[in-house]
Amino acid sequence: MTPLITTAATPSEPGPAGAGSRARRAAGALTGSWVFLALIALVVFFSVMAGTTFFAADNFRNIAFNASGTMILAVGTAFLIIGGQLDLSIGSVLVFSEVIAAKVIVAMAGAPERHYPHATVAIFVGTAVSILVGAAWGLLNGVLVTRLKIPSFIITLGTLGMALGLAQVITEGTDVTGLPPQMVTGLGMKHVLGLPLPVWIAVAIAVLAGLVLAKTRFGRHTYAIGSNAEAARRSGINVRRHQVVLFVFMGALAGLAGLLDVARYTTTGVSGHSADNLVAIAAVIIGGASLFGGRGTIFGAAVGVMIPAVLNNGLVIIDVQPFWQTVAIGAILIVAVAVDDVKRRQQLRGS
Repeated sequence: MTPLITTAATPSEPGPAGAGSRARRAAGALTGSWVFLALIALVVFFSVMAGTTFFAADNFRNIAFNASGTMILAVGTAFLIIGGQLDLSIGSVLVFSEVIAAKVIVAMAGAPERHYPHATVAIFVGTAVSILVGAAWGLLNGVLVTRLKIPSFIITLGTLGMALGLAQVITEGTDVTGLPPQMVTGLGMKHVLGLPLPVWIAVAIAVLAGLVLAKTRFGRHTYAIGSNAEAARRSGINVRRHQVVLFVFMGALAGLAGLLDVARYTTTGVSGHSADNLVAIAAVIIGGASLFGGRGTIFGAAVGVMIPAVLNNGLVIIDVQPFWQTVAIGAILIVAVAVDDVKRRQQLRGS
């Protein structure tokens, strides 16, 4: 399967590091640094404008908590975009996974009047089910993309509708309720070392994914495929299998994010995740990844997630309509894509 947008770029990670490879890595690092500085500037601005109302441990904790689900989705999205693919179905896969998991948990947890005697086992099983269901949707996406050789954004646009439609059929358009409160106390709102457990889960996933992307053969192959799938194939990389694994990984993370969403609210959100795909993609691109594939980092994606989270929180605190967040993020995304296109043209002229 060809990347989302085919380029003539050479692989940016595998093999001996030439001058072009070093330049691309330096450009990526520089982009990540500027994005991080932009995040710091936002924190300073809102701290000056709102004082301790914004610059407070409780507020930063809330920002991290609100961003944790998006962080998990952005990790999988970063792998896909670096590998030259897109997944527009992640919001619907999240909803479908959490619906199935919620129904399993409700069925297994036991009677409410008995205080849900089997809640712990039900939550463990529901977590596994949610991740596996998400991974199954990812497998379907990956197989369809690689076998039919249709661009991934078309395939996943189709599965977006399929997953959401099936979730609505199963629930008849209403959210699943009646989940045990242990989901909130033991998972969704449980605090560990002063932070909600979902924040630690998101951080752990981001750190491990960053190490895999930067330090392993799998990561190097992801960069190579995103830079030039045909060159990667000729060098002996099983491109088709690798792309399927990327989609499965994305689906599994969507399933996990769905389970954590249920654990936070003890109800599903059938109509509440329509923009998750765009938010995750925007975060990854703002963080320095290239829509043309072959460049990006998990650190950049994480910073890209935090920028809209801080922006939304700060605008609310200083009493500015939060709708301006959408305007600001849209403008930042356009600038990020334009800068990426300029860099790509410069690299092509220099190669």
